[in-house]
Amino acid sequence: MGKYQPTTVSAEIAPGRTLSLETGRLAKQAGGAVVVRMNDTMVLCTAVLSPDLRAGQSFFPLTVEYREKFAAGGKMPGGFIKREGRLSDKETISSRLIDRSIRPLFPDGFLHEVQIMATVMSADPEVDADVLAGAASSAALLLAGAPFEGPIAHVRIARQNGAFIVNPFKSEMEGSDFNLIVAGSPDAIVMVEGVMQEVSEEDMVDALEVAHEAIKKICALQLQLVAEYGAEPAFSFKPLTLPAGLEDRVREIVGAEMAEHVRKPYEKSSFYGGVKEIKGTAINALLGEIDPNNADARKLETAEGWNEAQIKEAVANVEAHEMREMILADRRRIDGRAPDQIRNIWAEVGYLPRVHGSSVFTRGETQVIASVTLGTKKDAQAIDQLFDNVDKRFFLHYSFPPFSTGEAKMIRGVSRREIGHGMLAERALSTMMPTLEEFPYTIRINADVLESNGSSSMASVCSGSLALMDAGVPVEKAVAGIAMGLIADGDRIAILSDILGTEDHLGDMDFKLC
Repeated sequence: MGKYQPTTVSAEIAPGRTLSLETGRLAKQAGGAVVVRMNDTMVLCTAVLSPDLRAGQSFFPLTVEYREKFAAGGKMPGGFIKREGRLSDKETISSRLIDRSIRPLFPDGFLHEVQIMATVMSADPEVDADVLAGAASSAALLLAGAPFEGPIAHVRIARQNGAFIVNPFKSEMEGSDFNLIVAGSPDAIVMVEGVMQEVSEEDMVDALEVAHEAIKKICALQLQLVAEYGAEPAFSFKPLTLPAGLEDRVREIVGAEMAEHVRKPYEKSSFYGGVKEIKGTAINALLGEIDPNNADARKLETAEGWNEAQIKEAVANVEAHEMREMILADRRRIDGRAPDQIRNIWAEVGYLPRVHGSSVFTRGETQVIASVTLGTKKDAQAIDQLFDNVDKRFFLHYSFPPFSTGEAKMIRGVSRREIGHGMLAERALSTMMPTLEEFPYTIRINADVLESNGSSSMASVCSGSLALMDAGVPVEKAVAGIAMGLIADGDRIAILSDILGTEDHLGDMDFKLC
């Protein structure tokens, strides 16, 4: 076919699993538009990149919106209003899965707005659309000419009778001890999320290998689609990078002070306060001191054209370098711990007198209070979703108020992050829940973060587990969670246990494990 003519490619990515990608027929005004199909499930994914850069833009505005329209399955939405409203938790989680896989693969300094919309157009009740949308979103970005280190693809892994199944049908999930979603490129794994029934490390590695083989085939299919249809010209942009010489100059001014600061005895507020003071030192040295009687008298930029925002970013780069070098060279972290040490822990149960069960769990400067409420079958959460309508009798609600980080912010309802982190904790604890016959109650955990300096979702797992036992719920075993990190520079690698917020921000990986 000629360039930009309707094109469809397909391949068997695993036994009995044929996946097809189509473009050039629908939504042609989008930068890239792909329909992915497996059996009767079809998802339209579009990608649009804004050619204009917002004035003063300082972050990468990527938006991912995954939607499951009830009409796709021949269904009506429940309730009085017969129109889809806010995203369901399932749609939010699926949006985050795509976002987390794609976001790291855009280049540093790319700050143009990117919007990905994935809409389920046809729903086969046996084939969930969430992992299909990941591959189609990647293909849409490639067709749009995005500066994106793709392709990537998502697959789900189940296991029945010892055999792994790629993109299992809904009926094949029953009795499976794996529900694992893996995203990856042809060369490496990008993201892993899922719940397993106490599987071994060896089985986990085997599952990742099976997933990656299927991912390679889906990535090859995307490249075939782009080659046959033709991609838009590469998106033209000028990366926002620091001016030449600025970081070296800042290192001359505050490098020694920063190296000393990251090695001081650690406490969160004093650490961040010290970094702020060091930024002030660099700014004053380059732009001049602030006159308290005339703050506007400070220079807006240096003779080289360097401004305050660029100087702050250069200081942040110096901070990251010093922290990473200390960890890799000295095997010492900013709070003095060795790479494999966890922070001090204290916990208490029965703290709240009028709830069915409660606990306070504190690890370092991260603290979560959890309460358990027991209800009847009537209190089960009704599920009205395209691919699932089984009522939930166990759920965990995670809250992250701004005071937990010492900030005052606008309260705008439950955030996507709160939904995602709550689901992580809920999945970890759900595997230990008693059956309805053993314990005929609906169970709600309310996990409130009271202090946060890394790993609050994993502290919610620990606090939730304690509160369940305090409430007398006959859980099979206690469950704990921890956030792991990775710092890598060439052949030098450090694996960090129980990471701090700064280590999460400046590190190379955040891996939560329960």
